[in-house]
Amino acid sequence: MKRTELESWFERYHVRNVEYNAPLSVHTTWRIGGPADVLVVPDSVEEVRGALLVAERLGMPWTVIGRGSNLLVLDGGVRGLVLKMGGRMSDLCVLGTRVVAQAGRSFVSLANVAIRNNLRGLEFATGIPGTVGGAVMMDAGAHGGEVRDVLEWADVITPDGTLHRLSNADLRFDYRYSILKDWPAVVISACFRLEPGNGDELKAKVREWSKRRASTQPLSMPNCGSVFRNPPGTFAARLIEAAGLKGLRRGDAQISEKHANFIVNLGHANAEDVLWLMRHAQETVRAKYGITLETEVRVIGDPASGR
Repeated sequence: MKRTELESWFERYHVRNVEYNAPLSVHTTWRIGGPADVLVVPDSVEEVRGALLVAERLGMPWTVIGRGSNLLVLDGGVRGLVLKMGGRMSDLCVLGTRVVAQAGRSFVSLANVAIRNNLRGLEFATGIPGTVGGAVMMDAGAHGGEVRDVLEWADVITPDGTLHRLSNADLRFDYRYSILKDWPAVVISACFRLEPGNGDELKAKVREWSKRRASTQPLSMPNCGSVFRNPPGTFAARLIEAAGLKGLRRGDAQISEKHANFIVNLGHANAEDVLWLMRHAQETVRAKYGITLETEVRVIGDPASGR
């Protein structure tokens, strides 16, 4: 379909913030990835609905991203529509011990607002650099806390434009999983049920965690966070390091010398090099220890030869 026809469809459904052949490397924390055919950054729920309806009417594949953490976009880019839930969809309100936030809200920001309001339960989120929507989709967690522990409900839109409210049970949470990984729907907002707490004590706990992360993780370099899930009874980083892979480099992608479950971009890494390191780590750990490392990273798009 010609661009002019697409523009006409988006105008018909009041979708305004549209970019064509948009580089996605600037929308990921790895700073890696080819372009999206079409990128929409919605201002409102109605614009999300409109973008989905256009995609459905035209048979266009669609993908949702947030801040681009925990995401590897392949070098050939992403076909169809990419819907970025970002800062334009980040409203938040505190209602007693409940906090309701739109999907584009930074998960860290949400946690900090809760702490400032002396609410306990989201401290673990201060170390998760994604959005509320992404956190709900993958049951994000850290420091012994997970989304499933505090989520009351999430509002989602399906491709036909229908709004659904899903309870905690409806989402069928499991370790780094929710039904949204298998069911085509876009998170619009979520409600977290928290408990009264002491803001000063919560801030002190978060500061301690922050110091520990700074000393053990390569936070100053582009990365996506943990690459692999921790297998039962052990840690992915421990296995990768024991296999002698810490610091291994391919092109400008490197298994971090600081934390072996991180792969960092040294400057000009591409997705092909990152994938090679991921697969090599899996193959080596499997051969040495009989353990299959499962990725936390979501991989989207086409390889470079796919364009």
